[in-house]
This record gives sequence, C-alpha cells and structure tokens, in this order.
Amino acid sequence: MHIKPALLFVFLLCLACNNNASSGKNRNTAGTNHFTDENPYGTVSKIPLPEGFERETHVPTSFAHYLNTLGLKKDKTVYLFNGQSKWNQAAQFAVLDISVGNKDLQQCADAVMRMRAEHLFTQKAFDKIIFFDNDHTPYKFSSPFSRGTFLNYLNRVFGMCGSASLSKQLKTVDNFADIKPGDVLIRGGFPGHAVMVMDVAINKSGKKIYLLAQSYMPAQDIHLLKNPMNENLSPWYEVNDNNLIETPEYTFTRNELKRW
Repeated sequence: MHIKPALLFVFLLCLACNNNASSGKNRNTAGTNHFTDENPYGTVSKIPLPEGFERETHVPTSFAHYLNTLGLKKDKTVYLFNGQSKWNQAAQFAVLDISVGNKDLQQCADAVMRMRAEHLFTQKAFDKIIFFDNDHTPYKFSSPFSRGTFLNYLNRVFGMCGSASLSKQLKTVDNFADIKPGDVLIRGGFPGHAVMVMDVAINKSGKKIYLLAQSYMPAQDIHLLKNPMNENLSPWYEVNDNNLIETPEYTFTRNELKRW
C-alpha cells in the first residue's frame, strides 16, 4: 500500500502493511539477509504441483496466462527499492522478475496494479489501463504509449492510489471456491494490504489450490508467498472452509477476495 502524500499521515508509515488488521496477528519472523541457494524454477508455471493436481489452461492473451508465465529470479532474496535486503526473508518462496523501481512507491496494492497494467500494456489494451484514487478520480494511461510514459504513469498511480481505492474499484467474488488467477485478496484501508492470486490448480475431486504474491512496505520485490498454515503444501494454498487465509505477514478473510 502507498499512502497519498497529500494525506500527510506520517505516523501511518510505521504501521502500514507492517501490521495486521485486528482479524490476525503479525507473523514477521527474522530471516537471513541473503539466500545462498537458488530458485530452480524459471517461471510461475514451472513451480511443481502436489500429486494429482493439474493447472487450469488459459488462452495466451489472458491475464491468467500472463501471470503464469512471469519469470522468477534465481536469487530468492527480497530487496527493497533502495537495494537493501528486506529484514524478514522468511516469507517468500521465490521472487518475481519485475523491477521495484528506485522510489518507495511500489508497495502492496501498487504491485497488484503493476501486474494488471503490465498485462494490458503487453496486449496494447491501453484504453483499459485505468485506476481510481479514493475519491474516485480516474487516472487513465494516455498517449504517447511508450514504455517511458507507461512507467511515469505508474509512478503517478502509485502515489495517488492504494488499497483503499483499489478495494472500491474491484468487485467482490461471492464464492471463494471460484478463485481464479488475477483475483486479489484485499483489505482496503490506512493501513490495508493486497496480494495477487498468481495460479490455480485443481484435482479430479474438484479441490483447488492457489499461489499468492505480494509486495510490502517499504516498496520491495514482488514475491511468491510461502504457506504458513500448511508447510507440506507450501507454497500452494488450499481452498477449504476456513474463514481465515493466513499469509506469512497478513491475515485475510474469505469475503475479501475480489476481481477486476
């Protein structure tokens, strides 16, 4: 999440995205500063599945396909926007090969918007690249449709939009079992948090599992999350009847799943 500068809530900078909301507890645990082992998987789609599960298929132009084929860095270390390693290195399974930039902007909801916008930019669907601030003021990508203009546009969006506004823009998914890649677990607020559903798989009995990715505060590499609820299934999460979805650094509820 990124707080709009105009709000000047300086004290929230110490709380935002580093604290859980009341429904959960903070599970930050100190990790190593740097990983010595390498991630062996080149893309999200190469992450192994539990026995009996198969990935859902998606058309090449879809957002789900884009997320599935995102590259992963060999280095498992999560770095902040200033090049320093994040103090907690215990949350991530792997790191996405997407730039965090050199400003403290691309935080939690910003990372979700970044991936959505990158897909639309790749598809040249420029008219669909639009986000709203908390007052519902639209920020629409406009010509020239160059890479430089796109990145400047995103920095403006990151400065003015966040979890509160994005939560209003997205539509609630009524049935959590209908979870799809590209869906977002989000709690809007000051602070709030958001994570992206990156992949979904299903077995013959209809049970589903899914992967989650986040950025955090300060702005940092987007990373796939481990599953603290089930280490044997990790990094996959299971669709079940539990109301709470516990991630390494935040707890969501089933009714906080939303869709574009």
